[in-house]
Order: sequence, then structure tokens, then C-alpha cells
Amino acid sequence: MNFRPKALVLQLPAWRSKLLLSVLLVGFFAMLIRAIYLQGINDDFLRQKGESRYSKVIELSAHRGMIFDRNGDPLAVSTPVESVFANPVDVEIDSDQMKELAGILKISSREIDRKLNGKKDFVYLERGIPPEDAAKVLELRIPGIFLHREYRRYYPSGDVMSHIVGFTNLDDKGQEGIELAYQKELAGSPGSRKVIRDKLGRAVADVDVIRTPRPGQDLMLSIDSKIQYLAYREIRDAVEKAGAKAGSVVVLDARTGEVLGMASVPTFNPNNREGLDPGTIRNRAVTDSYEPGSTLKPFTIAAGLDSGKYTPDSRIDTFGGKLQIGRATIHDDEKMGVLSVTQIIQHSSNVGASRIALSLPPETMWNMFHNCGFGADPDSGFPGEASGRLRPYQSWRPIEQATMSFGNGISVTLLQLARAYTIFANDGVLLPVTFLKRAALPKGRRVISEKTAREMVSILESVVTPQGTGARASILGYSVAGKTGTAHKVEGGGYAAHKYVASFVGFAPASIPRLIVAVMVDEPSGSRYYGGEVSAPVFSRVMSGSLSILNVPADEPQSHYAMNDIRGAM
Repeated sequence: MNFRPKALVLQLPAWRSKLLLSVLLVGFFAMLIRAIYLQGINDDFLRQKGESRYSKVIELSAHRGMIFDRNGDPLAVSTPVESVFANPVDVEIDSDQMKELAGILKISSREIDRKLNGKKDFVYLERGIPPEDAAKVLELRIPGIFLHREYRRYYPSGDVMSHIVGFTNLDDKGQEGIELAYQKELAGSPGSRKVIRDKLGRAVADVDVIRTPRPGQDLMLSIDSKIQYLAYREIRDAVEKAGAKAGSVVVLDARTGEVLGMASVPTFNPNNREGLDPGTIRNRAVTDSYEPGSTLKPFTIAAGLDSGKYTPDSRIDTFGGKLQIGRATIHDDEKMGVLSVTQIIQHSSNVGASRIALSLPPETMWNMFHNCGFGADPDSGFPGEASGRLRPYQSWRPIEQATMSFGNGISVTLLQLARAYTIFANDGVLLPVTFLKRAALPKGRRVISEKTAREMVSILESVVTPQGTGARASILGYSVAGKTGTAHKVEGGGYAAHKYVASFVGFAPASIPRLIVAVMVDEPSGSRYYGGEVSAPVFSRVMSGSLSILNVPADEPQSHYAMNDIRGAM
């Protein structure tokens, strides 16, 4: 008997095959619709993919605006340079080419290899190389390595103008000084263009300019290059001669508030910043505050005169150069008795200034200091400008009011101090300061009466006489008004015994003020540390040279020439 097993038959539900067929048909039609869309309706995607093989959008750097001095001399210019960059995935380079490229770029082969093996799609191999080196890179014909035109800043005046002009970084963005303050105006905006590349990645044809670069604006500063060089030379030599830590000088136009010169040492060369000490970069005349000492006394005296309680001839007893206030004693360098208000400034009496200050309400003194700009930004537009320190008068004790009268317990910058002296040189009106050349006279703010201002000019002239503390600030043929200052430096919450700041601030010609010059020397060494010894001669040389540069006529009679000739020979 034969036995035949039944055939094993797998039977699936009919709906499953229909579902599978439907899914396949839907997928097919979806791909068909997508293909029609990409190739017929919207072919931008494929076109972009294709164009990326032979075209590229290149950024066009904007030419940074130039910086000029007030006479049109260039202070900052942009020179074209090339930067070498790579698309690492496209780079094809052998060991010989690597060595040659490293030699041209003056970096190691290891450094190039590290950059090419990074995870970035774009990498700079070297920035800002000279055109002749860029030509050598092109001769290597390395696929994936390209050149990009950029601009590098060059500063013709070097360290003479460095603290004012500042500098830019590799991306041509301002980092310090005017370059930073006016970054937006100087920078402009970059453009872009589309080019066709060959198989080595070199641009062989322009296709289209996508965006035209907009060059930056040129700036004309208020600075006079000749006055700036004179100021720099004199403060550099003075700091070196005095064995000082640092020094600064500011030259202002007494009529407009324009900064004609501003120099600080130590300084730096913005064209070569390798191994640069960060401490040399800051503009000390703007960013560093210090206790001004007796250069602040004229403002105390002006407050007294303006109050109506005093005249230049009012007599003040200085008690032999000692004044006891609580447990503290204020001293004068000389033992003097009764002095006129003029003599208090002429001989720089701390006791006399303190007695006048203590006779005034604290609010009166505070208003004088505040209205002269102390304790507030000078609003010059210069980056990093300090406001100094002026405490509210409500917290003043009598000893603090007394010491502030001769410049202790208050801090200022040299630019603030120079600006404040515009009230004496401009008939009582405080002028705004600027680093840009003005087209018209500015509108100032009255601080003291015209009568008080003119009385103060005569008082300050007495300082620059053989009997005054600022005799060495005199200038042949010109009347000079000013004030010396010598202050102990603040250190560790108190005053350093043998560290001083020597200063002098003044203007000339005193009869018709044209310039204000402020000088500060930080920590002069040795026995010569008084403002009248260290800073007054710097003032004299800077002011004399600047008046000559500007062709300001002399205002003193011939007898004054003879007196100065005799003094100079002594």
C-alpha cells in the first residue's frame, strides 16, 4: 500500500499582498514626484551641488579707513597682504611640498599637518604674508590651498603715536585707542563675489559680484604730529633722566578743547608687537588716575574767590606752616606766617589752602570739583577713560575737606586735570575735549565768573616767577600761568614715604591763552622729586616748542627777554 503525504501549502491572506503592492506603488510614485520636483520644478539644490564642484563665493575685504593728523599726515594706513587658507578635505600634498610650504610660511611642517588634520572645513595656514611669498605658494600648485586678499595696518609714527592711534588685530578689528573707539566708522563692510575654480581650486574667472565692499571712513584727528613728537621726546627724556617709573604729557588747544598732543612712557611699537608687555599698551594719561597734589589748589582758591569771601589780596595766617585738625597735622614745606591768597598759590601753602577750604561749605567745594569734571568721565570718546574718584561731600570730615583742598583724597587723570584748567584759560568756561579735529568752536559750560577766572590767571602767573615754585616753567618771550604739584603716592591703604608724583599744569600766553600743557612724572628717583624741579622744565620745553610750531606771537616786552637771558645764564 502506497502512502503519499499531503502537500504542505502555505496560504497567506489576500489583503497582505495587496498592501505590499500598494506600499511599493506609493514609494515609486513618491520618488517619481520628487525627481520631477528636483529636476523640473525646483532644481536649485542639484544646481548648487554641481556648482560647488567648480564655483566658490569669495569674501572681498573692505579697505579700512585711514587715520590722519590735523594737517593730513597719515597716522594709520592699510597695506594689502595675502592669507593662506585650506579646505582640508580637498588638500593633496606630498612631503616635499609640505617642506617647501612650511619654509615659505615660516612655520613647521608639524604645525601645517596639525591644522590640516583638524575637524574644521576651513583653516588658515598663515595670515598676512607678503605678496612675494604668496606668489611662491601659488607656484606649488597644491590642490585645496588658496589665497585670500586682506589688509594689514601700518603705523608710520610707530611708538610716538601708539597710545593714541592704538592698533588692530589679525582680523583688522580695532583693539586699542582710536582704532577701537571708531571701529564701526573705520571698518566699513566686506563684500563677496562668485568665481569659477579649476581643478586645483584656483579662481580662473569671475561670475558675479554678490555684494560690493564698502570702504571705511577716513578720520582726521585733532593731533598735530609735530607737537606730538615734541611731547613724546620730552617726556621720554624726562622719565629717563629722573629714573622714573612712567610719565605722561597732554597738550590741549585752550580755545577748542582739542587734544593736540598726548604721550606716555613706557610705550610700544604697534608695527611689531612680539613679546609686548601688556602694561605698556594703556594710555596712562586717560586710563590711570592719581592724587594730583597741589595742582588742585587753584580750584580751591577759585571756589573761595567766587564765593565773595576772598580777594587775591586777602590775608591768611598760616601759623608758621602747621595746622592741627583733630589728631592730624597739616604741614607746609616752608615756615611762613601771614600770606595773601596770591602768595598761598605762589608758595604752595597747604595750610593756607586748608584754611580757605574749611571756611567754605563742603557742598561749595564739591560743586567746584564736580563742575570741573572730576569724578566723571571726560567724555572724550577714548576707550578705557577713567572717571577718577570724588566722594560725596556729605561724608567729608574736616580733615578730608582740608586735604582735598591741596589734592589729597581725590584722584584724577591727567586728561581730566588738563581739561579742568580750561576754566582759567577760557574766562571761566569749561570746554569739552576731543581727539577729532573740530570744524567750529565748541559750546562750553560756565563754572566760575569771568572776574574770578581773570584773577586766577594773575595768581597763577605769580607761580612762574623767581619767587614762585614753578620758576623753571618760564618761557622766553611769553607770559606763563600754572601750578606745580608734588604728592605722595597712595600705597597699601596709606601714603608711601618715598614715592612721589611730580606734576605741572599751565597755559600760555597767559594774556591770551592758546595752549594748556599738563605734565606728570610717576615716581622720580633721587632727591629731585618736586613738580617744580622735574615736571616744570618739561612743561617749558613742550610749551615753548608747541607755540613756535603754531607761530603764536610772543606777548612779553623786551625787558622780559633780558630777564630770562640772565636767569638762563645763572
